[in-house]
Amino acid sequence: MKIAVAYENGMVSQHFGHTTQFALYEVEDQKIVSKNIVETNGTGHGLLADFLRENGVTTLICGRIGGGAQVALREAGIRWFGGVEGNADASAQALLDGTLEFDPLAQSGICNGGGCCCD
Repeated sequence: MKIAVAYENGMVSQHFGHTTQFALYEVEDQKIVSKNIVETNGTGHGLLADFLRENGVTTLICGRIGGGAQVALREAGIRWFGGVEGNADASAQALLDGTLEFDPLAQSGICNGGGCCCD
């Protein structure tokens, strides 16, 4: 299993479509065995789903995420947890521990009390 966290200065990036880096966590037996920071090379928005798929990612943790990105991730076979804030490493570990706090509304493309998220 490989988890990607939209990454910005050690924290979960709050705008998936503008993510320039991902922290990629390789997981074996429900434990993180490696972490790499990778550059997206400016792919942006819908192409990020292809970038993640090509890097073997099965799960994404991010902040805000819009409808177009959600469709692209679904088509790429990547599940996501949106509306996450805080430290990227702690978020990946919380996912494995079953304690990750995420916002189900962010997953449906509605963020911050009803405002529309970008892709």
